Amino acid sequence: MTTGTAGLEVLPREECLALLASVHVGRVVFTERALPAIEPVNFALDDGTIVFRVDSESALAAATRCKAVVAFEADHFEEGGRTGWSVTAVGRWRRVEDPDKIARLCRLRVRPWLQGGDDHFVEIELTQVTGRRLASAAAD
Repeated sequence: MTTGTAGLEVLPREECLALLASVHVGRVVFTERALPAIEPVNFALDDGTIVFRVDSESALAAATRCKAVVAFEADHFEEGGRTGWSVTAVGRWRRVEDPDKIARLCRLRVRPWLQGGDDHFVEIELTQVTGRRLASAAAD
């Protein structure tokens, strides 16, 4: 076990991916009009890649056209037990356009956060994944 400077357990990549796969809602951090923006998304992991759907008319969909580097974060905390984890991933995102891949991704049953008109898949190819676990601490 590796401990970070704040006393949090630093998690290996494999465990981070397993934790990401255990939840279905995360937040994507991107740039909108030169400012940071954060949007919640329903997501799934597909062979180590984060996949979600967006309404093609949304600001999030517009931002995917630039294939920029983005961050993604998901976590789970139990306040009563003072335990939890947080995983942050960084990578380049892009709209999925391959029809065979889209057909395969449809089986993941990932839905856009907000239902709208036409939607499409977005994937983030992960280049960096980091995670921390907060173990139960003694009461103050």
